[in-house]
Amino acid sequence: MAQITAAMVKELRERTNAGMMDCKKALQECGGDMEKAVQWLRQKGLAVAAKRAGRSTSEGVIQCYVHAGNKMAAMVEVNCETDFVAKTDQFVEFARELAMHVAATNPVCIRREDMPPEVLEREREIFRNQALESGKPEHIVDKIVEGRVEKFYREVCLLEQPFVKDPDVTIQDLLNELVAKMGENISVRRFVRYQVGAEEQ
Repeated sequence: MAQITAAMVKELRERTNAGMMDCKKALQECGGDMEKAVQWLRQKGLAVAAKRAGRSTSEGVIQCYVHAGNKMAAMVEVNCETDFVAKTDQFVEFARELAMHVAATNPVCIRREDMPPEVLEREREIFRNQALESGKPEHIVDKIVEGRVEKFYREVCLLEQPFVKDPDVTIQDLLNELVAKMGENISVRRFVRYQVGAEEQ
């Protein structure tokens, strides 16, 4: 069994923002392997998030981000169960980082279920025409289209997007970690993004 040092726990804590005891347990469970411990903590966050998913979220915050030069801005509403959690630094920081991410990535919707059907149909048509024009046989075109639709979801659905500050984690991963840390159901309610001269979507 690998020796778990305080430095290892500290490094894992800095990488994941998980609690000290959770970091120690993750390293013990994963034999001191840092990468496996990061994944272990993510999975734990996922399990906690699933347990709390049905709870009502009527508290929360609205955070804004204005990009340098004042030409682009975003506003997000993130909800939680209690006013106590809504006022914590970690919750507010998550909402602030999310607003910055929205300004940078311009997502279409929060989750794939929210995708406007006409947008999805338009993309499917584009992907199908591209596949046919490139000479792909008809029988594999559908598979190609489905693969590209999955990629499209990851690019434009907020929760599936890689976080701009750390592309190894998605927004959903960050949300799961926060749920595990706060012990409450947390949801991204809505967002809006403004850019000078751009048409509203």
